[in-house]
Amino acid sequence: MLVNLLDFIPLVLFAAVCGVLMLGYPVALSLAGTALIFAGIGYVLLELGVPISFESGYLGAMPSRLYGIMTNQTLLAVPLFILMGVLLEKSRVAATLLDTMALAFGTLRGGLGIAVILVGMLLAASTGIVGATVVTMGLLSLPTMLKRGYSPALATGSICATGTLGQIIPPSIALVLLGDVLSNAYQQAQLDMGIWSPKTVSVGDLFVGALIPGLLLVAAYIGLMLAIAWWKPSMAPTADREELMQDLGHSGSLWPLLLRSLVPPILLIVIVLGSILGGFATPTEASAVGAFGAFLLALANRRLSLPILRDVVQTTTQVTSMVFLILVGATLFSLVFRAFGGEALVTEMFSTMPGGVVGATLVVMVVIFLLGFILDFIEITFVVVPIVGPVLLAMGIDPIWLGIMIAVNLQTSFLTPPFGFALFYLRGVTPASVPTSAIYRGVVPFIGLQLTMLLALALFPGLATWLPSLL
Repeated sequence: MLVNLLDFIPLVLFAAVCGVLMLGYPVALSLAGTALIFAGIGYVLLELGVPISFESGYLGAMPSRLYGIMTNQTLLAVPLFILMGVLLEKSRVAATLLDTMALAFGTLRGGLGIAVILVGMLLAASTGIVGATVVTMGLLSLPTMLKRGYSPALATGSICATGTLGQIIPPSIALVLLGDVLSNAYQQAQLDMGIWSPKTVSVGDLFVGALIPGLLLVAAYIGLMLAIAWWKPSMAPTADREELMQDLGHSGSLWPLLLRSLVPPILLIVIVLGSILGGFATPTEASAVGAFGAFLLALANRRLSLPILRDVVQTTTQVTSMVFLILVGATLFSLVFRAFGGEALVTEMFSTMPGGVVGATLVVMVVIFLLGFILDFIEITFVVVPIVGPVLLAMGIDPIWLGIMIAVNLQTSFLTPPFGFALFYLRGVTPASVPTSAIYRGVVPFIGLQLTMLLALALFPGLATWLPSLL
């Protein structure tokens, strides 16, 4: 009986990490510390002669794994994309863009909401960090929407939903990290199947695969906003352009303002994404172009002073350090998990699961959805995907489709009450006059749209795989 229980130590390790994280300890230290404690227990049990499956040799691979992280060219895109997003935020390029879009669409029913969705999409594409996008959009747009008579539920719901687009709209660091992990998992799955010349999947492939689902979600959000505005005009009233221009401190003709504020940021994102999709640049090279372009935009707008530049560099360094420290902790966790035979245990569980590959995929999606309540996308990407990815890919699942499904799934999880991360981020910058229940009500229709997208991807995988196969 003891031997049978010891076979499930990998699952106990996983549960222990989740428990430690729920207690509020730092993610990277929780992953590494819990893994080291369990590794120590494994060594002690081996010394006591307990028949336990623990291959200590796995831990010897840690130095080479760390060196691999430091020399990984793909991961160089992470700090550069972060720098690009922080520059656009701190230099108020995003704020100017939102003001301009509000002036352009504000006279339509639901126009202010449409402006928020479009700007949020661009901001999400440039940062890919849910918290940063939600907080920025909450500070910039929520006061204006409430002042213009928008329903608090609709205003907060649209901001939360738009903020989560960073999971699926390329080029985002979420897709960069997920693409790198899936690439390794795909190669490992093929090697496990005896394929010694494995195919590869790149971050660029994932960018291309995310394009159609991401744009469909944006279109669905805009359609929902228009439908609500026509069905209940009081929830999303029109605004007077002259009043808007006065409130936002603009005067004169609208078109010069549109050309000056709207075209450069859009052109920058098109160049970055287009260079990747067209095969002219790798994500790392494109991220460097994006960061340099954001720097030029900030200079052109005369928004880049020495204090702002210092703030940009510090924020970029902090976020980048957090990402890579979590990656180091997750690498150690993964090695200890495999040392206890966790990979074999997961493979056995999936192979005996009712429903075959469909049942296994459904279980993984449900688990990832629930873990999205307590873990950020970085932890799930570095911890969960390396565990389940090789097993699912070895069962014949397309890696691009799996990556997009995971991204949309996490996007939905971060939006779902009562534990969604996006809800907590927005609550922190929402006036006390807006109750939490209004935020919860506001996100419900957007959650419905995202669940519909998940179902559509499940029924029509070509939504994610057709464009990559074409290019």
